[in-house]
Amino acid sequence: MSGTFVGMPAFPRAAREAVRDTTLRGNLRHATHTIRAKRAKAVAEVSDWAQLREAGKRIKDHTLRHLDEYLVRLEESVTAAGGTVHWAADAAEANRIVTALVKETGESEVVKVKSMATQEIELNEALEAAGIRAYETDLAELIVQLGKDRPSHILVPAIHRNRGEIRDIFAREMSGWGRPAPEGLTDTPAELAEAARLHLREKFLRAKVGISGANFMVAETGTLVVVESEGNGRMCLTLPETLISVVGIEKIVPTWQDLEVFLQTLPRSSTAERMNPYTSTWTGTADEDGPRAFHLVLLDNGRTDTLADEVGRQALRCIRCSACLNVCPVYERAGGHAYGSVYPGPIGAILSPQLRGTASEIDASLPYASSLCGACYEVCPVAIDIPEVLVHLRERVVEGGQAVRGGNKVVLQPAKGHAAERAAMRAARWAFSYPGALRTGQRLASRTRRLHPRTLPGPGRAWSGTRDLPAVPAEPFRDWWQRAHGRGGPALPRTPPGAGTPAKNSAADSAADKAEDRGGDR
Repeated sequence: MSGTFVGMPAFPRAAREAVRDTTLRGNLRHATHTIRAKRAKAVAEVSDWAQLREAGKRIKDHTLRHLDEYLVRLEESVTAAGGTVHWAADAAEANRIVTALVKETGESEVVKVKSMATQEIELNEALEAAGIRAYETDLAELIVQLGKDRPSHILVPAIHRNRGEIRDIFAREMSGWGRPAPEGLTDTPAELAEAARLHLREKFLRAKVGISGANFMVAETGTLVVVESEGNGRMCLTLPETLISVVGIEKIVPTWQDLEVFLQTLPRSSTAERMNPYTSTWTGTADEDGPRAFHLVLLDNGRTDTLADEVGRQALRCIRCSACLNVCPVYERAGGHAYGSVYPGPIGAILSPQLRGTASEIDASLPYASSLCGACYEVCPVAIDIPEVLVHLRERVVEGGQAVRGGNKVVLQPAKGHAAERAAMRAARWAFSYPGALRTGQRLASRTRRLHPRTLPGPGRAWSGTRDLPAVPAEPFRDWWQRAHGRGGPALPRTPPGAGTPAKNSAADSAADKAEDRGGDR
């Protein structure tokens, strides 16, 4: 992953600029609150949502544990169905493969289905350098492309634009890419959609090559699946003579029965629909229908390295629903561009540093782009514990340690600028290891609390510059407990109430067990 937003500053600086943009914040607030409210209503309709969520988690975890086996099975199934499979270790190799395949057709234009994998590898730029023009056909991606902009949301790439801005972009830019916008275009949604439809129709009918990603790949049959709401995907997948699909290796599921779970959870989590309007599936080629040639490019680009991390690998469960973005207070205020990656929001904060590594300033800052409120985990349809991975990656940034890069085990050096944080954590570890020292420190802090500064000095200023220092109580809790209950009173509990072994949820466990059996070890 080369970094789609080359030259972007680290998250704190980019976010500081974004929060000053009142129009951006207004657009984001309106859009995310609308989507999250609709999603909550759609999910509440499903009585077994918790079971579906657990089933999706188990299916994904099982598949990742046996990824090598399922990828081989997928290749065999695709080949048997008349397709050709290509393996790409990184972005450069994937771009070379796709560019060569397009050149073999003799075409200089391609139409594209919305694909984050192709954005990740900067495929459009690679094609342009080879003299091939790529046309985005998703409405939001079209807005971004015409506006010479960057996507800022997983589901709605142009979420940072309002209707007036979109009208101006269409009126100004459409003529340079094909059919111009109608005269007197207004900012009503119906007119904007019609302008895009007319603009794209000629491209659908003319294009001989289509490029797509995929939401899922079914190993047992070699089937690829795209879910969408506009119909542009169906046009790109069926009309061209050659179809090239670039898909991350983690998008695989073992069977059609496993796919059933995600076709229920993805629409409700993303667009708040009970069922997405278009579910397109294709398996190899057929003489009577669809493209005559099908190529599947399986993309690694850091995914195998991520898989080697026992904590971080859960990010590969992601089905790109964007629910985590719509509930994140940080994303709502900073927007997607501040993350410096095609993957914004909470999922981007854990996925990008694993795919790209934490050597750059921006990737080292992403694990800190969170308040750790946990809202992202609560809405994730495959139960990715994003706060857990964020803390794990923060530790990697500060302490360094072992990791896998390019398939090789390496020892990462601690990032610069965290010496004070490391010293503070070591001091805290020492204090918690010696109860007497901790007790003395607590009493000293309480007795000198009137002298405490309102902000931290030196390197600590970066922390207290955006936070209030917690007030130190008049006495430590243990002293209060002894004073209130006396030495003969009840002992301090060693285990918090309710922290015992949770009761088994038989319904959820049963559904998840069935999901594990469907995709179970074979």
